[in-house]
Amino acid sequence: QVQLVESGGGLVQARGSMRLSCAVSGSWLSLNDMAWYRQAPGKQRELVARFTGGGSTNYANSVKGRFTISGDGAKNMVYLQMNSLNPEDTGVYYCYADPTVLPGRMREFWGQGTQVTVSP
Repeated sequence: QVQLVESGGGLVQARGSMRLSCAVSGSWLSLNDMAWYRQAPGKQRELVARFTGGGSTNYANSVKGRFTISGDGAKNMVYLQMNSLNPEDTGVYYCYADPTVLPGRMREFWGQGTQVTVSP
């Protein structure tokens, strides 16, 4: 089993910055992809940023140049640095992982989410 625990959300003014953290714990053979998703009120959950097991990153067009996903393998942490925030970034942010938990078997795990609110 793998647990993901987000922290760092809250209220920030537009044009401000915030960093989200995701602590990963449990047992796995390899972590593979790590990602941040978000869900705004009344909208579907969407991918914000992904960090692949091969070391590449990709971002939603709406956050490119403003958000940065990174990881600390030694601490089993994943971060999302968010700069130049705007009210459209408001939502619940979820940490995601799809580790290989048994040989040939991958599973998806989600954190409980952390609220980010950007005021005008």
